[in-house]
Amino acid sequence: MHQRMSFSAFFNNMNTIELKQKILNGKFDKEFTMLYGETETPKARYSDAIDEFVNLYGERDNVRLFSAPGRTEVGGNHTDHQHGLVLAGSVNLDVIAVVSQNDSNIVRIKSKGYSMDEVDISDLDIKEIEKGRARSLIRGVMAAFKNGGYNVGGFDAYTTSNVLKGSGLSSSAAFEVLVSNVVNGLFNSASVDAITIAKYSQFAEREYFGKPCGLLDQMASSVGGFTYADFHDPQNPIVEKISIDLNRSNHTLCVVDTGGNHANLTQDYADITLECKAVSNALGVEFLRDATEEDFYNNIAEIRKKCGDRAVLRAMHIFNENKRVLTQKSALRRGDFNTFFVTVKRSGESSYDLLQNVYSPSNPKEQAISLALAVTKQFLNGRGAYRVHGGGFAGTIQCYIPNRMFDDYKKVIESVFGENSCVKLFVRPVGGYELKGE
Repeated sequence: MHQRMSFSAFFNNMNTIELKQKILNGKFDKEFTMLYGETETPKARYSDAIDEFVNLYGERDNVRLFSAPGRTEVGGNHTDHQHGLVLAGSVNLDVIAVVSQNDSNIVRIKSKGYSMDEVDISDLDIKEIEKGRARSLIRGVMAAFKNGGYNVGGFDAYTTSNVLKGSGLSSSAAFEVLVSNVVNGLFNSASVDAITIAKYSQFAEREYFGKPCGLLDQMASSVGGFTYADFHDPQNPIVEKISIDLNRSNHTLCVVDTGGNHANLTQDYADITLECKAVSNALGVEFLRDATEEDFYNNIAEIRKKCGDRAVLRAMHIFNENKRVLTQKSALRRGDFNTFFVTVKRSGESSYDLLQNVYSPSNPKEQAISLALAVTKQFLNGRGAYRVHGGGFAGTIQCYIPNRMFDDYKKVIESVFGENSCVKLFVRPVGGYELKGE
């Protein structure tokens, strides 16, 4: 089903030559500053993307630009799968797309570094052979929009991403949200709200890609800014956007990529969910969010016999982490960064001591996350904040470094983990977004 382009949409669009010139002339500088905190790097990045689009598809009229961000977990380490509370933020690292409607039933997306994906949207059934591939995400997004009663259609796109893979910044969610925003913008006059887009993106990853993910990553990428989410009812989460400028804290947000190998960590991630499940079942409920702390602590001796000590410790983390998220949310709303940073450190300590997701017990000699945290703690000497980021066991740590110390910190941490392992981030105020140069 196709929707005729509105006059206003047509007026805002232009051919590839005009669009590139508009970028170089500074017409997108205001949006670049909002999304990235600077203008020169994005000017070059978007201009290069337009050149690649032309190389693939030729000169086109009505070319449009879209962006969807990666996300950083701010609070709530491993709480979402227990229907808990989470804080996340959309970041300045993103997936961008140069797009043109093609008036066919074919979607073509060429992503930098990957082969072309083509999807015939006249057939939106799940394809087992596509599971685990980007093509399944495209087909799944299209199916979600169609199932929701919205318009879909063919388009040609070139995408490029600077979202770090394996970093906990959720590159796959950013891609799904990007495709959803393209469909929303091209064929539905941007009428679909950000939470619905997150749900459609999750649907694509769960049902078509084959990964049983929660909704956190897609929600943070789609809604944007600092996002609080309560997943007690995961189909209808309570979502609040928190308007706060982290620059006021005089700290720099960054992640450090420790270069750990994620290849053999599947069981480690699964064990957290399984052990939390065992504790909740011992308490007669399906998820820890449905249990009371009083019940848990009154029965802790019996629970450790049934589930083991590590499961009990991990459940303690979940109960406490949900409370910390509420403290963080309240602190951010008040602009109380001291309380926020103290709570970030306590969250990290809990992940280290109770959740135990800083290294794999199957490979105790490889403890890059632990080492990064130790080096950071030594450097900061009581200042700032730091914690394991995302799923853990390997990957990244998240830090809040006083601005005056950041350059020195970057030198110190990169002397251990390599050049460009420390990546500066900021929380951008919007999620999935169409750039219009207005």
